[in-house]
Amino acid sequence: MPVAARRLPSWAWVTGLTAGAIVVVGALTVKAEQGPHPTASTAKPSASAAAGAEPAASPSATTPTAAPVPDGSGTGRRIVYSLEQRRVWLVDADDEARRTFTVWPGTVDPDPGSYTVSLRKDATTGSDGVQIEHIIYFSAKSGVDIAFSNAVDGSSPPPASGTQTGGIRMAKADGSALWAFGATGTNVRVVE
Repeated sequence: MPVAARRLPSWAWVTGLTAGAIVVVGALTVKAEQGPHPTASTAKPSASAAAGAEPAASPSATTPTAAPVPDGSGTGRRIVYSLEQRRVWLVDADDEARRTFTVWPGTVDPDPGSYTVSLRKDATTGSDGVQIEHIIYFSAKSGVDIAFSNAVDGSSPPPASGTQTGGIRMAKADGSALWAFGATGTNVRVVE
């Protein structure tokens, strides 16, 4: 007389497949950690920036060694903004600049000091009427909110005459990099 085959219960199949998936993910994680790690690319501002709309020093991304992180800008993972250089650094926890680029500041500068990213907005219209995205607020001064952002079209218009603006604009690629780096609560250090 033939013996009937025993079927495995469904929970056994699910348990086996889940355990196998965990092993595969763990192996892929180990392999990824051993491989090369991407570095932030350096990009120049968009060619769509209007002629004559740029400040005297045209913003452009550079390698971190071209513009060292300013002394006295703190330690650990942070965003550093230099008022004099009109430059931002994205600094990792190991105190190495992963990306640096110049910016177009508004008419109201934040005071030097330590801040944190307090609010992030995907997109809005700036106080100058320009459509902006990747808005990262970190300070306010004289009733003006101060935030990093980039124009949706990549342009770099000068601040409206007679208008107080706290937007610190950057090239579109730099805005995307800052958005990815600057989560709510990220330290921001403003230096002269």
